[in-house]
Amino acid sequence: MSASESTSAPARLSWPTLAAMVVGSMVGAGVYSLPASFGVATGVLGSLIAWAIAGTGMLMLGLVFQNLAIRRPDLDSGVFIYAKAGFGDFAGFTSAIGYWASAVASNAFYWVFIGATLGGYVDGFGDGDTVLAAALGTAGVWLFHALIARGVRDAATVNRIVTVCKILPIVVFVVVLLASFDAGVFADNWTASGFGDLGGLDEQVRDTMIITTFVFVGVEGASVYSRYARRREDVGKATVLGFLSVLSLLSLVTLSSYAVMPQPELAATRQPSMVGVFGSVVGDWGETFISVAVIVSVLGAYLAWTLMAAEVMFIPARTDDMPELLARENAQGTPIAALIATSLGVQALLGLTLFVADALDFMLTLSTSLVLLPYLLAAGYALKLGLTGEAYDGVASGVRRRETVVAGIATGYTIFLFTAAGLKFVLLMTVILAPATLLYVKARSEHGRRLFTPTEAALCGVVVAAGVVGAVGLWTDRITI
Repeated sequence: MSASESTSAPARLSWPTLAAMVVGSMVGAGVYSLPASFGVATGVLGSLIAWAIAGTGMLMLGLVFQNLAIRRPDLDSGVFIYAKAGFGDFAGFTSAIGYWASAVASNAFYWVFIGATLGGYVDGFGDGDTVLAAALGTAGVWLFHALIARGVRDAATVNRIVTVCKILPIVVFVVVLLASFDAGVFADNWTASGFGDLGGLDEQVRDTMIITTFVFVGVEGASVYSRYARRREDVGKATVLGFLSVLSLLSLVTLSSYAVMPQPELAATRQPSMVGVFGSVVGDWGETFISVAVIVSVLGAYLAWTLMAAEVMFIPARTDDMPELLARENAQGTPIAALIATSLGVQALLGLTLFVADALDFMLTLSTSLVLLPYLLAAGYALKLGLTGEAYDGVASGVRRRETVVAGIATGYTIFLFTAAGLKFVLLMTVILAPATLLYVKARSEHGRRLFTPTEAALCGVVVAAGVVGAVGLWTDRITI
């Protein structure tokens, strides 16, 4: 059945549920790795600067999605459709594939993280990169597949409940650590200069950028689900409130950890490092408490990201930018073909974890690198609207200037993050994007549409050429994973 023949009506979600999708998308595995991830790179001062930069940049990006929801209320599934509206069909397709691949890599990361958590109790799970860990992940992938296949509305409701359950342990962690605040330890950790050379302050901050970006990925969650919103204005409200809540929580987790443990000990704590930090304060029961929270949190994030990944494959198929097969829905209105593609993608990456040197770090950086392109294109479209005045008829000039500045900062921030990720992961991104262009060619051919404009042909050539360079680098071991 084609998308046009589907008679299923999408469930309507309130703004609290949309905000829970934002929080649920962002609060996953990343928060539980923050103490050691920051401890390896910097002290208190560097972490404050890093959160200020990341918080400002990602807030600007969140405001971009809010503003786009207001200026272009006719556009649904924001991450994909904004790129398409601003820069053409091929850019929209590339954005959708990049976003989908990022979600797949994130979901693989979540199962690795669960394995690493269990590895603290059962040696067979190791750091989440063993055969036993991959088997557990495989079972989880298809269990969640069955849940989501029942219907998006049911899964979204479950996500709202899980979001509440996973926030509470993090709040407990922060409250307990602040109650145990050691001023001497915190002062020694201010620059951590007495513990060895972490590099200059600029280097310390740069080394935290990927992890801060990863924990904020999902800020666009309400925008992706805009077609389910009861009211369009709820999308912007949910995005900003969800982001500010998560920013407060994440920064407090980092700072409170510096108040109870010296920087070298933080850096050496086994991931997920919140487990060891909390256990050092309250004892063994604390490790179990946080370990359970890790599993609940990661499963909730996996649910949210699988929903978004399927949605971002489904919408382009409905607009003829991906093969018709991916537009198929089941009787419950779930985009079943896109869901199957997503589950198979996660399954493939779980197999890859058996061969990479550091599965956790690899999946984290790959996921973050892939999502930067959709973010850049969305921010670029908002900047284009502001500069040209399109969609600003009847809007005060001050509002337009303010939103243009916001879009400009968001665009600059995403470009900066590409440099933080490094050339290796940019090339790996194109290794995925290059072969995926075959899906675009098939979709255009199915409807007898022109494949590329001259500009799109040039862009496709750059992507394919970079993909070839990346593939050769992998083959010759010049690029290692």
